[in-house]
Amino acid sequence: QVQLVESGGGLVQPGGSLRLSCSTSKDIFDIYVMGWYRQAPGKQRELVAIITGGGNTDFADSVTGRFTISKDNALNTVYLQMDSLKPEDTAVYYCNARHYGLGRNYWGQGTQVTVSS
Repeated sequence: QVQLVESGGGLVQPGGSLRLSCSTSKDIFDIYVMGWYRQAPGKQRELVAIITGGGNTDFADSVTGRFTISKDNALNTVYLQMDSLKPEDTAVYYCNARHYGLGRNYWGQGTQVTVSS
């Protein structure tokens, strides 16, 4: 069974930073596109950032320039560094692993990020 284990959420003031982590097995990490999505109350889940096996990245317009996605191949872990956080970044953040060719898609349990003074 595929597991995506997330950590790093919490409460932070506007303008602050948080780093989310997501670890999985090597066979998933090496060949799946890893990403982060978020879902705010009353809204649909939306893409935040993705990173391919080759290290190519893509970001939602709303987080470009503030968030960074990276991966540690030795630890099979993907990170989401979130800087200059805004109240509108408040949401449950989900780690995702997706293999477009195989049509497989896995989700982590979600971690709450709250940006508030």
